[in-house]
Amino acid sequence: MYIILIIFFISLVGISAMIGKKLILLKNRQIEYTEKILFEIPNLDQIKHFTAKNSKRYGYMMLVEVIRFYIKSVKFLKHIYKEIKIKVKKINNKHFPHKEKEVSKFLKMVSDYKNKIKIIKDKITEEENNY
Repeated sequence: MYIILIIFFISLVGISAMIGKKLILLKNRQIEYTEKILFEIPNLDQIKHFTAKNSKRYGYMMLVEVIRFYIKSVKFLKHIYKEIKIKVKKINNKHFPHKEKEVSKFLKMVSDYKNKIKIIKDKITEEENNY
């Protein structure tokens, strides 16, 4: 904190010394004072119109780039996730082989009924969409 304040005051003293030197030279008429404008400032309405037009354009471009980056990163992460998932399954099967167990008859019946109900629902929604 103190270092920042010391640097600030040193720069303040340096700037005031440079300005004071110029004022002394100007007072002694060693430097001529001329009103030269280095660049013209355009009309305020032009600046307002230009910034509004460019902010809309660049805002749209920035939005598109952010969405592109989001989509690419999501696809990349999904791809990496799938690869890691496959590797983990391979390692898991290698070290801990699973024995196939028979599914109980009750669970088979329940899954068959669920599949039949799903097929019936799909047919009903398809018929409703056709009308």
